[in-house]
Order: sequence, then structure tokens, then C-alpha cells
Amino acid sequence: MCLGVPAKIVDLYEKNGLQMARVDFGGVERETCLAYVPEAKVGDYCIVHVGFALNLISEEEARETMDLLKQISDLESEIGPAPA
Repeated sequence: MCLGVPAKIVDLYEKNGLQMARVDFGGVERETCLAYVPEAKVGDYCIVHVGFALNLISEEEARETMDLLKQISDLESEIGPAPA
């Protein structure tokens, strides 16, 4: 299963000829490649998968997705991880 996680773009820069960003996943910041979303700007929200921003989303979509991911995490802590 693949998982794309919403993040907020907090800084833009170029690295090795690629448009890059520092993104915030609700307190954790990571470097992300913006090659697929060259129109991105600081303050935008994007879906990130394996270090690449795949598409831009609204702040509302980002918050809804983060809420759902938190609910999943909370559920696993209550009932334990799925059996292998």
C-alpha cells in the first residue's frame, strides 16, 4: 500500500537543478522535490509520497486527511496492530 501525506510548503529553493521545498507535516519538516508541481508556492499544501510532491490540495483537504490519518493511528493504538 502506498500513502501520500499532506504537507505545507514553508520554503522554496533549487538543488542540483531541481525545484525543491521544505515542507511541514504538522511539526516535522522534510525536504521534498517539486518537479511534478512547478506552480507550487510557499503556503500551498501538497500531497507528498517518497519525497515528491505529487499534487497540490486545499488547506481544507489537507486538514481533513490529517484528521483521518490521526484517527487511524489512534485506532491502532487502541486495538493493536493488524496481525501479520
